[in-house]
Amino acid sequence: MSNAELAVSYAALILADDGIEITADKLQTLIKAAGIEDVEPIWTSLFAKALEGKDVKDLLLNVGSGGGAAAAPTAGGAAAGGAVEEAKEEEKEEEKEESDEDMGFGLFD
Repeated sequence: MSNAELAVSYAALILADDGIEITADKLQTLIKAAGIEDVEPIWTSLFAKALEGKDVKDLLLNVGSGGGAAAAPTAGGAAAGGAVEEAKEEEKEEEKEESDEDMGFGLFD
């Protein structure tokens, strides 16, 4: 990332933190006040258009959220829980049937 991009990014974060609307003019003013002179106006207008109408704080808070959350169980959730318990009981029965002890040998015999 170039110095110009960093300068505009930081300026946008400063404006967002203060709750000020992010515009190209305001970005350019902040950058000049910081003493950074090598920023072309295209960068400020690009960032202003990209962030127009967006809540930057919300974007930062939801960076790692990825996709949607898992659906919450509905009223039938209790019935589904019972099915899970039954499945666990069946697995225990299968484990007993397939144990090495029933076959007469062990792993280290």
